[in-house]
Amino acid sequence: MSKPLMRYSEAFKRKIVNELETGKLSCINEARKRYGIIGCGTIQYWLRKYGKNHLLNKVVKVQTLDEKDELKRQKARIRQLEKALADAHLDLVIEREYCKMACEVGNIDDPERFKKKLNLH
Repeated sequence: MSKPLMRYSEAFKRKIVNELETGKLSCINEARKRYGIIGCGTIQYWLRKYGKNHLLNKVVKVQTLDEKDELKRQKARIRQLEKALADAHLDLVIEREYCKMACEVGNIDDPERFKKKLNLH
């Protein structure tokens, strides 16, 4: 024997969704049992269609065009600063290696003394 086709009114669907969202019903299974709703996905569908709780975990960001442009400028500036930092780091590594090589060539055992002589500090 097949299941009877049930039609629920708009008001009934909204009532169930409201009771779930306000906590009057603790879960979907409780709603199904209390109101004799047979379909397993029926209430989930109603929640997506009529409910508000599915919006709670979403962030909606409203920006003016000026704010968007400012954000783009800030991101470009960050990229520029990151590149400058990487270049400075490379310069430092090169300087250290140059100093080591110069110390080896000049038989200098103390790189710090060598730097002081050359005013690298």
